Amino acid sequence: MSSSSSSSLTQRNPISLQPNGAEQELSEPPFPPPPQTQLRRQRSTTHPAMSQTLTSAANLANLLPTGTLLAFQLLMPVFTSNGSCDYATRVLTAVLLTLLSISCFLSSFTDSVKAEDGNVYYGFATRKGMWVFDYPDPSGLGLPDLSKYRVRIVDWIHAVLSVLVFGAVALRDKNAVTCFYPAPEQGTKKVLDIVPMGVGVLCGMLFLIFPARRHGIGYPVTGNGGRR
Repeated sequence: MSSSSSSSLTQRNPISLQPNGAEQELSEPPFPPPPQTQLRRQRSTTHPAMSQTLTSAANLANLLPTGTLLAFQLLMPVFTSNGSCDYATRVLTAVLLTLLSISCFLSSFTDSVKAEDGNVYYGFATRKGMWVFDYPDPSGLGLPDLSKYRVRIVDWIHAVLSVLVFGAVALRDKNAVTCFYPAPEQGTKKVLDIVPMGVGVLCGMLFLIFPARRHGIGYPVTGNGGRR
C-alpha cells in the first residue's frame, strides 16, 4: 500500500510509444534563463540618469556661498523644530531665510586679491574698485590695481540668481516646506514640486552663460591675471 502511494506521488515524465512498442520517456524542455540582459540594460540606463540628476543637484548647491549653505543646513532643523512650527518659530524661520538670502546677495560682490607679500586679502566690490577690509596698510601699498575689480552688470545678475537658487533650495527642504505649508493642497503641492526645479535649471543655464569670475570669501584664488 505504501509502495503504491509513494509511486503515485512520484512525478514522472511523459511516455511516448515507439513503433516497435517500446516506451521512451520524453525529457521536459529546460526552463528558459531569466532575462538578465534586459535587467542589465535597465540598470545601465537608469544609473547614468540617476547620477546625472545627483550631479546637477550638487552643482546647483555649489552656486551658493559655502557658509550660507552650511548655516541653512544646520539652523533650519533647529528654527523649524524639525518642521513642527508655531507662530513664533514660523516668524523666526522667515527672518532666518531673509538673512540668508541677503548673505547670498552680498556674497556675490565679495572678491579676493593677492598682495605683493603673497597673502590673500578679501574685500567688497564698489563702483570705483574694491574696498579691501582686512589689509593692514590703509594706504593700499603692495596691492594691485583695484579699479579692475569694480562692480559690473554681471555681478548684479549673479546676486539675483544666487537669491533665486537659495529660494529653490529652501523650497526643496522638507522642514521649511512643512513649516510654512503643513497641509498643502494638491495644487500648492504641485507648485512646490515644479517651481524649484524650474528655477534651478534656469539659473544653472544662466550661470553657464554668465560665468562667475570673482573669488569671494571661502573660494580659492587662481591668480589675478586675466580675471577682468
